[in-house]
Amino acid sequence: MKSIFYTVSLILLFFGPMVNAQDQILTKQEAIDLILENNLDIKVARNTKLIDDNNADILNSGYLPSVTGNASGSIDKQNSEGVLGNGDTRTAEGAETRRYSAAVNVNYTLFDGLGRYYNYKSFQERSEQSELEVRQTIENTILQLFTVYYEAARLTENTATLEQALEISKDRLKRAQYQFEYGQNTGLDVLNAEVDINTDSINLLNSKQQLRNTMRDLNLILNRNLSAQFSADTTVTFVPGLQMENMYNEAQMNNVRLQIVEKDINMGLNDIRVAKSGYLPTIGLTGTYGWNESNNNSPLAFVLQNTSTGVTGTINLTWNLFDGGTTITGIKNAKIAYKNQEIAKKQIRLEVERDIRNAWDSYTNALYVLEVQEKNLQTNQNNFKRTDERYKLGQITSIEFRQAQLNLLNAELAKSQAKYNAKLAELQMLQVSGQLLNVDF
Repeated sequence: MKSIFYTVSLILLFFGPMVNAQDQILTKQEAIDLILENNLDIKVARNTKLIDDNNADILNSGYLPSVTGNASGSIDKQNSEGVLGNGDTRTAEGAETRRYSAAVNVNYTLFDGLGRYYNYKSFQERSEQSELEVRQTIENTILQLFTVYYEAARLTENTATLEQALEISKDRLKRAQYQFEYGQNTGLDVLNAEVDINTDSINLLNSKQQLRNTMRDLNLILNRNLSAQFSADTTVTFVPGLQMENMYNEAQMNNVRLQIVEKDINMGLNDIRVAKSGYLPTIGLTGTYGWNESNNNSPLAFVLQNTSTGVTGTINLTWNLFDGGTTITGIKNAKIAYKNQEIAKKQIRLEVERDIRNAWDSYTNALYVLEVQEKNLQTNQNNFKRTDERYKLGQITSIEFRQAQLNLLNAELAKSQAKYNAKLAELQMLQVSGQLLNVDF
């Protein structure tokens, strides 16, 4: 029995400094700053947002003209023979003709049935939707962060509580040994005390291991060195004055899922308008500035060199009177897709209503459990204090003392669990209502 006790004690001495060395507290705000800067999912979402911003730029709108330049040159060598009016015959051996040209062309669509306009609006809607998706990723990541962060805080409190329990058990063992030496009790009390110390030591050892594992999980979310040492802030504050009606109204207006599907509906409406633009004509403007030069050394040529420059402007109108039904089919499909998006919005609205009501019930229930556990802890603290006094006077047995100690330990652990459950329930409710990024943690 003593060998087990000493083995566990040595393990605690070895692992204890690893936990106690974590003196630097990683505050909640520091954790948020780190995750906003380093988290890979957030980086990907932000890069996607940059792509959508580029697509929504005027350079991708189709409103700007296209300008092209072209140039060419050619050399033509021919043997030719010709008969003049007076009957003389002339020949040209290897007569060379050189031609050069250059031009700048400008093409601009004046009107395309408003398809360009609604495509541009869809790009802008998509850019705004992408911003909402970045926010959604941040919300989910922050909720994941605090799920792990508060677990680390809970295990920190549990470890401290188990350390106190171990110290109480050690004091009890010393007392039992003194009493045994002076003949005031049997060796059974000493053995029981040693067994309880071993139990408390193992529980503490397991708690420290869980804490280290959770800290590695948190470092992984923060995308930093997994062996980074820190302590979690165990302070928990709740947002005051929350009311179900306000949370419900906030969810209807600010829930990110509803806002994203609203953008889908706007883009679907624009798709219908783009499809309808196929019924209208397209009017385009083309302008060309060109230069041409031709050199001919043939004695049979009337003009040996010719140079010309000029500007040409053209307005053209194209009206697809019938395209085989492609436009009609496109409009029908766009309308069906739009109806599906409206159905999706109704479904999401119902889900959000369910989520906010469930989150509120979980939140209020968690607060009630926390209140009960706090009262239960106070009761067990008073009970243990009195039990300890009676135990010192020899009025109760070591078994009764141990039971009071376990009751106090369980009450402290339950209260800690209830505190963090309530906070996580609050964060989940704030996320559904769209207020998660607007509160202090």
